[in-house]
This record gives sequence, C-alpha cells and structure tokens, in this order.
Amino acid sequence: MSIPPELALLIPLILPLVIGLLVGVIIKRSFSVIIAIVALVIILVVTGYLNITFQDALNEALKMLPNLINTGQWVLDFLPYSSASFLIGLAIGLWRG
Repeated sequence: MSIPPELALLIPLILPLVIGLLVGVIIKRSFSVIIAIVALVIILVVTGYLNITFQDALNEALKMLPNLINTGQWVLDFLPYSSASFLIGLAIGLWRG
C-alpha cells in the first residue's frame, strides 16, 4: 500500500501546522496558569500568609535560570520553528487556543 502523491505532498505542510497549533495551545494555557499562580502568591504575601522578600525571589529565579535555558535549547532542537506552517499553527494556537 503506497501513499498517493497528493497526500505525500501535503504531509510536510500539515504536520508542522498541527505541531505549531498544539504548541500554541500549550503555551497559552500554561501562561494562564502561571498568571493565576503569581496572583495567588501576591495575595498570600499581601495578606501575610507567605513571607517572601524580593531578594529571596530573585535568588531563586537566578538559581533556576540555567535549567530553564537548557530546557529551552532542548525544545528548540526538535521543533520545526523555521517552518512557515509551524509559525502559522503557533499563531492560531496562541490566538484561538
């Protein structure tokens, strides 16, 4: 069983589009969760349930930054971010996600 030539030409265009769409949806949903967590932490600090100084938060962020950069490099190795269809899918995922 072989793939028809018309379908074989569409697969390299459709696959990055779908990957971009999924990445866009994941980024948008993750961003919403991060905003909710930051709002919760701010409310807990203001009400006094949590005691965090700016310096403590900065020190923790600087400790985590190298791991975040390494993870970002790893993700860029397998995403087709230079493909126009991936970028279109990413934009649609971020917009409609």
